[in-house]
Amino acid sequence: MSIFRFILLALRALQRNKLRAFLTMLGIIIGVAAVIAMVAIGQGSKESIQTQLSSMGSNMITVLPASNVSGGVRIGGDTYQVLTLDDVKAIQRQAQYVSEVSPVSSTKGQAIFGALNWPTTLQGVAPSYFDIRKLTIQDGVSFSDADVATAAKVCVLGKTVIDNLFPSGESPVGKVIRFNSIPLQVIGTLVPKGQSSFGQDQDDIILCPYTTVQKRILATIYFQSIYASAVSEGASDAATDEITDILRTTHRLRPSDENNFQVRTMEELIKTLSSTSSLLTILLTAIAGISLIIGGIGIMNIMYVSVKERTKEIGLRMSIGARGIDILLQFLVEAIIISVTGGIIGVILGVTSAKLITLLLGWPTLVSQSSIILSFLVCALTGVFFGYYPAQAASRLDPIEALRYE
Repeated sequence: MSIFRFILLALRALQRNKLRAFLTMLGIIIGVAAVIAMVAIGQGSKESIQTQLSSMGSNMITVLPASNVSGGVRIGGDTYQVLTLDDVKAIQRQAQYVSEVSPVSSTKGQAIFGALNWPTTLQGVAPSYFDIRKLTIQDGVSFSDADVATAAKVCVLGKTVIDNLFPSGESPVGKVIRFNSIPLQVIGTLVPKGQSSFGQDQDDIILCPYTTVQKRILATIYFQSIYASAVSEGASDAATDEITDILRTTHRLRPSDENNFQVRTMEELIKTLSSTSSLLTILLTAIAGISLIIGGIGIMNIMYVSVKERTKEIGLRMSIGARGIDILLQFLVEAIIISVTGGIIGVILGVTSAKLITLLLGWPTLVSQSSIILSFLVCALTGVFFGYYPAQAASRLDPIEALRYE
């Protein structure tokens, strides 16, 4: 008997019990839809992380104070003060693989304009910070090295700060705001960047010369971090080694001493976050895959019921010449059709769900062809695996006993 004939027999059998066939498919439909949606969320978040971090500059390098243990208590890197202007100047003079360097000194407080105020972050940076972080001036100008030298009370605003201090839409350039009690003249605004991969608003920021923050606000000589840019993406590792050696020298560390700072490249961060995202995707997919197993068990259960209900039909077919392999293929094809049809509906539902998640929740999703192909393969294998044993049981029935079955 041809495979086309087996398919027709299977479709007729399923048509006689439409509701039961649909309920059997339901486990497969939910499983496939869940797998595709979960993979789409994982892949979308992974691509979004890579895109956003790469947009900051794939050759960007960050230097932070290392965490320290004092008296059995771990002190965070932010409170462990070791980075100074001498470190910045040493990197500028000695590092051959570093193109630009900027210290960062930041603090939180209230930005005030007239009767309006907004809690935000003030970052003191060098003019090179704009190039390192790929920040663009939208209106006005950036501050200069001369402003840094004189600790000028000037600043550049992010869009979130502008929206909250100037809700009427007027240009803030030329206006004077206050950060806590310090007046700052707005000389420029930044092109909006939106949220980061960590959910942080990148536009909720005020930038000004680092000397202004150090001398007029924090009264400190230390920096929270140092940002640098390698001459090229391929030179990031060499630049990292250079910076490490330079800082060990400026901090007078002996060969046996551990670094009291940490140097991180954007490539490392991308790999770490991508690895975490991939692990989360695997976990979510595994959880969703349980639905496929449950759906497969449902197919096996219904096929056993179908064999029992059609025992006389099996006996009759065998008595007129049907072989055991014909009976096995008949029920196996029926199980595969249930599984694959459920898979097709599940793929459509999964792709639609991914689109709705992006539309309604704003989460990045990416439906890959590999996940769809894999879902079809899994559905076919599920039908074969869970449909084989009931089909084999049907093929081994004794024709005489089957005809006597009531």
